[in-house]
This record gives sequence, C-alpha cells and structure tokens, in this order.
Amino acid sequence: MVLFENIVLWQDISVALTNYMLIGVHAELIVTEVNWLKSIEDLERVRKEALERLRIREGGAEKRIVVGMGTCGIAAGARDVVQAVLDEMALRKISNVTVTQTGCVGLCEYEPLVDVYAPGTPKVTYVHVTPEKARQIVSKHIINGRIIGEWTLVRR
Repeated sequence: MVLFENIVLWQDISVALTNYMLIGVHAELIVTEVNWLKSIEDLERVRKEALERLRIREGGAEKRIVVGMGTCGIAAGARDVVQAVLDEMALRKISNVTVTQTGCVGLCEYEPLVDVYAPGTPKVTYVHVTPEKARQIVSKHIINGRIIGEWTLVRR
C-alpha cells in the first residue's frame, strides 16, 4: 500500500513523521492517522493538530486548569474529568488555557479535584468533580468568568 509517492515502508513513515515533528504523540494516534494519510498536506494537518494538543498541556497560556491525578484522584474518576475538560475545550475551540495534572495534594476525600488559575484572581479549587461538572467549569468559569461556588473548597 502506498501512502505517499516515495513512502512505502513503516520505517519510511516513521522517518517522515519524525521529520514533521510528531515525536511525542502517542503511537495510537499515529497509527490511526496513517490509515488515511494520502498526501504531504494530510501529514502537515495531522502535525498541526498534534502540536495543538501538546501545546494545551505544555503551558504558557493565560489561564490554567490543574487536575489532581494522584492515586486517590484517579480512583475517584480524575481521568474521565481530564478527558471531559479537553473534550469541552476542543468543542468550544478554546486554545488560551493550559490543562495540566498534579499528584496528590492530601485532600483525598474531596477527589477528583480541579484547580483553576486565572490572572488577577485567587486559585479556585473545585471538589468532587464529575465529567459533567468539568464541562460546566469550562463553560461557566473559564469562558464566562463565573465561579460555581457550591462546588468549591471553602478555606477558613
């Protein structure tokens, strides 16, 4: 099967992907994408999409969402929460927010935890976050700047 004019072997494809800066993207994505790559333009589009996905996790954006991914957070559903945040951001084409993870913060009974950092405001910690709550955090807090008070950790 010929995907490109001069690329016929998997080794050639991996070299092409490396040359197009797709190192670090999960192999699953590459295999999925390779099934329908027909031109250099397709490869360039995949590269741009992959770099955008990586940029969201690298930082440098004005706002930041941090999800607790310690053992207790993962057991409470934090992986689904991260995916819901990323899905909602992609759906709404939000690119000025960084999504990262952190380890245990010692608040296991409140997991999954989501922290939202925005310039000029204190950190907001959301507790017992579900995927649905995560989507609402993106739409209400990240987009509209409204803190959902009933889901936050109140410090005294």
